[in-house]
Amino acid sequence: MASSRKVAIVSGSNKGIGLAIVRQLCKQFDGDVFLTARNEDRGKESIRALEAEGLSPKFHQLDITSIDSVEELRKFTIDTYGGLDILVNNAGMAYKSSTTASNIEQATVTLKTNFTGTLNMLRGLAPIVRPHGRIVNVTSWVGLFSKLSSQALIDKLSSPSLTEEELVALMGRFIEDVREDKHVERGWANSFYSNSKVAMNALSNVYARKLASSGKEDVLVNACCPGWVNTDMAGPKAPLTPDQGAETPVLCALLPQGSPTGKFWKDRVVQSLV
Repeated sequence: MASSRKVAIVSGSNKGIGLAIVRQLCKQFDGDVFLTARNEDRGKESIRALEAEGLSPKFHQLDITSIDSVEELRKFTIDTYGGLDILVNNAGMAYKSSTTASNIEQATVTLKTNFTGTLNMLRGLAPIVRPHGRIVNVTSWVGLFSKLSSQALIDKLSSPSLTEEELVALMGRFIEDVREDKHVERGWANSFYSNSKVAMNALSNVYARKLASSGKEDVLVNACCPGWVNTDMAGPKAPLTPDQGAETPVLCALLPQGSPTGKFWKDRVVQSLV
């Protein structure tokens, strides 16, 4: 029989901002908090570190780029809890500036992880989010629509009628533009990471509308920027600690009833994407 306890899941959370989000949710959320990671050994090592701090997180293996892995997590969550209360889509990646990978490889891999991986999570887990649930997509200020040079692209991505299918097709076009080496000429940002976060911000808006019309009470979907955080991905020059970077995502995960949905948050307040 499924437990009546509330449950939160944080993707990509064995280190960095994700680990800090788990830490803060363990302290502030009245329910079970799942740390997830692709590598089970690293994930369980992080669990032990948090347990040494007196916290009680739980672990589940997860690779957001694998539909089978997401489905396994979905089934586990339903069987164990009957639903989901908080989903923080934190997992993501970026190539280092020193990479020798080709443009098309960088674009394809970055988009597959950051955008398609998040889409896998939303398709799999958003339907099991309970009334008063919260979904938080950790994106970035470099994903502002204003980072694009094409007004037509900005209008499409910010349109209140944009559908999931249209967004997926648009990002498929982006990959083809990269393949033809014309992505900048056609209005995309000159950063594959930036374009993946633009797509995630648009996706957050699409799912906010989708869940607002689903009939479930008070389910909020918001995107947020944690800031420039000192992590393996962002580098040592970043001024914020992971715990500081976790503050805005955790705020969004614990928003009270009546709070906004379909917004972009940075520094704990709503900001414009355009």
